[in-house]
Amino acid sequence: MAMTTVVMETSKGTIRIELDGDRAPITVANFLSYVDDKHYDNTIFHRVIPNFMIQGGGFEPGMAQKPTRTPIRNESPNGLSNTRGTLAMARTSAPDSATAQFYINVVDNSASLDAARYCVFGRVSDKDSLDVVDQIKGVRTSRHGNHENVPIDDVVIHSIRRA
Repeated sequence: MAMTTVVMETSKGTIRIELDGDRAPITVANFLSYVDDKHYDNTIFHRVIPNFMIQGGGFEPGMAQKPTRTPIRNESPNGLSNTRGTLAMARTSAPDSATAQFYINVVDNSASLDAARYCVFGRVSDKDSLDVVDQIKGVRTSRHGNHENVPIDDVVIHSIRRA
């Protein structure tokens, strides 16, 4: 499978991401199945923590949660680390619970998230894309129901497509 590039069009700009299908084949296949089904179209970054990560892929504007497929097996011990600019799967406290939600590390989170077995499966591929990530991490957030760190103004993922 090797590297596959996807292009994420957001309301803040374009983010190009390289997915590592050799080191995380199950995770990349799962993510690409959501991409190909257009699951991510018009979803939002629903959790933004400026000294941690930005998370998306599971909610539409208004915090309406989208249905997902069956969770996948965790591939975290794959040699990839939660460093700045990497893409990883969000999940519950159960290691094998990831479905569609993902996050982009905005700082080096390897010490805490690698030990906790959060699976990295890709990385932001260029400086311009990382600049967009940095714009997103800087948005103002507040509480929305039970959810904290929700952007006050939606940061929309218009689409994610294979390059």
